Amino acid sequence: MTAGLPGNTGSTGFPVRLEPQGWTFEAGPHQSLFEAARAAGVILPTSCRNGTCRACISVLVGGSVSYRVEWPGLSSAEKKEGYVLPCVAIAQEALILDIPEAVRIGAA
Repeated sequence: MTAGLPGNTGSTGFPVRLEPQGWTFEAGPHQSLFEAARAAGVILPTSCRNGTCRACISVLVGGSVSYRVEWPGLSSAEKKEGYVLPCVAIAQEALILDIPEAVRIGAA
């Protein structure tokens, strides 16, 4: 596990920490990060939810993801720089994501 990442919760999912908020939620093995966040009461930016519009583009600070689609709307250079598309990304280990635009449902 990468230093600084939240530990595995012992369930079948992985913990995800959002920065700069410091919020955490668990992402199941078949959930997109968007779906997992939404289930935890957090709204991430999105539009298409299929990896093409790039409205959800975010920075992966730590951890790794796989994708539901063969070629998500990221260039090879963006992937190397740590960008991810949470609408189609699935956690492969504990994650830290930089998504300043995330909001909690019902938060004032």
